[in-house]
Amino acid sequence: MAGACCKCPVSLSVFKRSLSVTQRSSGSAPRSLLLGGRLGERGLQEGCWAARPSSALRPAGSYRHPAFFCFSCQESMSESLRTCYLYLNQTSRSFAAVIQALDGDLRHAVCIFYLVLRALDTVEDDMTIPLEKKVPMLNDFHTYLYQAEWCFTESQEKDRQVLEDFPTISLEFRNLGQEYRDVISDICHRMGMGMAEFLEKKVGSMKEWDQYCHYVAGLVGIGLSQLFSASQLEDPEVGRDTELANSMGLFLQKTNIIRDYLEDTQEGRAFWPEEAWSQFAGRLEDLAQSEKLESALSCLNLLVTDALRHVPDVIAYLARLRNQSVFNFCAIPQVMAIATLSACYNNPVVFQGVVKIRKGQAVTLMMEATNMRAVQNIITQYSQEILQKVSLSDPSRDKTLHILALIREKSSLSQSSLPSRTHHLSPMYLSAAMLLAALSWQYLSTTAAQAQGTGDMQGH
Repeated sequence: MAGACCKCPVSLSVFKRSLSVTQRSSGSAPRSLLLGGRLGERGLQEGCWAARPSSALRPAGSYRHPAFFCFSCQESMSESLRTCYLYLNQTSRSFAAVIQALDGDLRHAVCIFYLVLRALDTVEDDMTIPLEKKVPMLNDFHTYLYQAEWCFTESQEKDRQVLEDFPTISLEFRNLGQEYRDVISDICHRMGMGMAEFLEKKVGSMKEWDQYCHYVAGLVGIGLSQLFSASQLEDPEVGRDTELANSMGLFLQKTNIIRDYLEDTQEGRAFWPEEAWSQFAGRLEDLAQSEKLESALSCLNLLVTDALRHVPDVIAYLARLRNQSVFNFCAIPQVMAIATLSACYNNPVVFQGVVKIRKGQAVTLMMEATNMRAVQNIITQYSQEILQKVSLSDPSRDKTLHILALIREKSSLSQSSLPSRTHHLSPMYLSAAMLLAALSWQYLSTTAAQAQGTGDMQGH
């Protein structure tokens, strides 16, 4: 099994290097918080369950990123494992620091889990691969984990390096314990089959929306939960309760899909379910027309309401966690999602531009979401913001008010009824991890925006 890094606090020198980073442009928020593309741009991204990086992978020598491990931890790693963490920092951007704050062997397992799904997602996103070749690749991708030499060098995607250097990733996968390998291989298999199914299938009904989100994000939540339990940092029930874990992924995925309406439609992608938008427009892209604004907002609010129905499960899931590093890893993307939904609800900007959480707001959420009471307060705050925006004439008003009442009831659990959580990390370590997460999110998102801006200028 890959050796676990020590649990030493983040060194002061790391803080100094990280704090010396200066923001040179306002940039835009990352599309998600862990993967990208349809699986993280919806899936592993807004956290670690749902994203497409905005810059291509770079050679190690030219990539500048914050250091998250102490030097003794790095020296204890194999060269291939250090390469995997390099790829993690290059692709996940916003939550690489939180992944690396996980305890013990779980840290490596989640890193490899991410990279495997990143590679799978890159195959799905690559429109240059013909369907007759792509479908078998997606269905068989889990078998490549045990083929030491397998790689794919024909991709045109910006993340193609994880496919070209897949032997390094699969090597570290095979170095993991059997309990981790079984989970990663199973989720990869199920996700690949789901992706293949939806390659030639539109998201039609609300049920199909749930199914699509399950394949690209719910399975991520289930896999992560099983890894948490396999590590013995969390109770077996966390991994067994797939319904709650699925809801964790669906909440993030639906939030990303709702927020990214304009970008997706402009690029010819359609993830809003036809059962919803067809009530208000003849074509999905018609919702962006100014004369359709009232109908567009009604459709938007319907989908936000549907996403909110997962929040009670999110609260129940988080309340069950015992390990502090796992709690931080799970809670941060969820509070970012509820804040994003609040910003999107009844907001015309969804159809005109990009709805973003302010960087200061995001950093505050990252720093505060370290205990259940704080998370409940955050959820209550943003639920109340949505409540204040519910219109008397909105067609989904009754459903919205009902789910907000359920969320309020679930969030109002007394502190005495919440299970205590063993804090395996010192307060200093926790502060370090959260600060590094915030700094990396800010730094990498702005540098990615710069790279994109430079590419745009060159293109003109």
